[in-house]
Amino acid sequence: MTLIGGFVAQRTGDRRHLVLGFAAGLMLGVVAFDLLPEAMRQAPDEVHGVPQALLMFAVGFLTIHVVERAVAIHRGHESEYAEHTHGHQHAHAHGGRRQGVGLTAALALVGHSVMDGFAIGAAFQAGTTVGTVVAIAVVAHDFADGFNTYTITRLYGNNRRRALTLLAADALAPVSGAAITLAFTIPEHLLGLYLGFFSGFLLYLATSDILPEAHSPHPSRSTLLCTVAGVGFMWLVIGLAN
Repeated sequence: MTLIGGFVAQRTGDRRHLVLGFAAGLMLGVVAFDLLPEAMRQAPDEVHGVPQALLMFAVGFLTIHVVERAVAIHRGHESEYAEHTHGHQHAHAHGGRRQGVGLTAALALVGHSVMDGFAIGAAFQAGTTVGTVVAIAVVAHDFADGFNTYTITRLYGNNRRRALTLLAADALAPVSGAAITLAFTIPEHLLGLYLGFFSGFLLYLATSDILPEAHSPHPSRSTLLCTVAGVGFMWLVIGLAN
């Protein structure tokens, strides 16, 4: 399913803005309907009146925001300097940093897929029925993971070969995660904190990067409808899985 998602993302061509709009909707749906509710269930304890999972959600959002702003500020200084020196070298350096953000995001998605596999393994430890339901949910949203891994990697200027390598890693990740559970299990509380953090990370990417990119070439009603469709699709998938 991960590979199919990546293949669909790769074949879009000039309908890229529709794909990005749909990807942003999928990411918003995953965060709102899957990751955050699960994080809240697993890390409900409050710190100063706020659930720990939601605090980690804010930390995840702000962490990627701070990283991106730091790159942008450095980029601004670089461009001033480049006017007096060798502009091509600095443009290349900026491209490298931008690709790095894309790689970090894609690797985070791969890391999340490992946790997906872990969730399947842990659920089967709780019982066959629970395991089967969780497996169906994971397989369904692995399509979105594959789609987003390829889209994000390419969006930040990485070449097709690198995107396909990360897509392959994302496809193998759930198998690795499931295998890990044969050895030991992660405490539920820590898993909840991780899911909260990753939710903030994904939401930032969807709203700050992917949606503006989707609407920048030609803002259109169809792009907006694709975003709404992406959210609706995840609601349907998660509702059926539950």
